[in-house]
Amino acid sequence: MASVWAKSAVNLHILAVFFFLLICLPSGGGQKKKENLLSEKVDQMMEWSSRRSVVRMNGDKFRRFVKAPPRNYSVIVMFTALQPQRQCSVCRQANEEYQVLANSWRYSSAFSNKLFFTVVDYDEGADVFQQLNMNSAPTFMHFPAKGKPKRADTFDLQRIGFASEQLAKWIADRTDVQIRVFRPPNYSGTIALALLVSLVGGLLYLRRNNLEFIYNKTGWAMAALCVVFAMTSGQMWNHIRGPPYAHKNPQNGQVSYIHGSSQAQFVAESHIILLLNAAITMGMVLLNEAATSKGDVGKRRIICLVGLGLVVFFFSFLLSIFRSKYHGYPYSFLIK
Repeated sequence: MASVWAKSAVNLHILAVFFFLLICLPSGGGQKKKENLLSEKVDQMMEWSSRRSVVRMNGDKFRRFVKAPPRNYSVIVMFTALQPQRQCSVCRQANEEYQVLANSWRYSSAFSNKLFFTVVDYDEGADVFQQLNMNSAPTFMHFPAKGKPKRADTFDLQRIGFASEQLAKWIADRTDVQIRVFRPPNYSGTIALALLVSLVGGLLYLRRNNLEFIYNKTGWAMAALCVVFAMTSGQMWNHIRGPPYAHKNPQNGQVSYIHGSSQAQFVAESHIILLLNAAITMGMVLLNEAATSKGDVGKRRIICLVGLGLVVFFFSFLLSIFRSKYHGYPYSFLIK
């Protein structure tokens, strides 16, 4: 009887070990299926990349090739809105830089199937924007080969800008893939400089017998003021970031010329600031003229009042714009 019990116990032990192995160990067929699926995804991404450096994706493609496992490759995704009705000029400029970066990677000797560049347009993948709770464009994200994206996998566009070189540096930090950016030759700056030098040289040649205008202090002062107005109004920021001229609300059609955030601006806003600074400067010049000139007292009084009015009114307007961008700023003058 004891031998029967012992034999039964051994059989039960063997049966338990068999079921444990059956449950815990992955089946060969499932592993093979997973490998085949991964191979199909990689081959498909390589085929798309061979046709176009940046792969366009809708919601279904994004979920299958970017979000769903298995995946052993990293994906850089630009979420954008390139359709004309979206009026996103910064999206178009960011897309140009993105294309330069993707082409640099696609045609480099280091190109491999470990990194792909894709784009999701809002009008082709609005469900993806909703899934990621994304309400602004353009946005660059890195989806790593393993795990979920972290906070650093979203490119800081507002702080760094969207130049190809900055994107390449960010990608190197996230993926260890080094991309050397190759830009197509652009001779527009050289041609413009050559035309400017030719124009100045021609002007000097025509007036070679009378070059007193070079020593004109008023002319140099006006040129210096133009440069100062351009720089203080944010023209350089516009050149680097490429913001839209204005923003039209698609719901009510209202056009905004002043950006509501202190971290951004519109081109129209920089033009408004330039004109306000010029008006304030003109007022200060008139006040100085009224105080230093030796003309008629009545005329000097009128000049003084006009200059004071320019300074007071336009400085108040400038301060109100500052308040609208820096929320919580407590001070105002005339215009709130």
